[in-house]
Amino acid sequence: MFKSMTRAALCGAFLLGAAAPATATTYEYRMVVNTVQVTVSCFRGPFSEVIWDRPNPVFIDSLVNAGYTFPEAHAIGERVCRDPSTVDRPDAAINVMYRIFAENPPGR
Repeated sequence: MFKSMTRAALCGAFLLGAAAPATATTYEYRMVVNTVQVTVSCFRGPFSEVIWDRPNPVFIDSLVNAGYTFPEAHAIGERVCRDPSTVDRPDAAINVMYRIFAENPPGR
């Protein structure tokens, strides 16, 4: 009986592992604007929809080091990482960040 229970548990664990969603991705790119390095780093959930997407702390910290206040940096990070047009397109996230730098430079 113990053997059959062990087999059932192993089969269940295998089936749960096979049914698990794809792993989440994190991407990180560095860009230099006016001699300040900003690391665009976002956590992307396992889905193509924007559900769990959020900026990683290194992204927020690099924006603060570039001259934005913490609330500004957090809002920019959320804007860049939660943009639906940047899903699976990290280069698009970089372009969004360049546009934000042009429209709202740090220290304004």
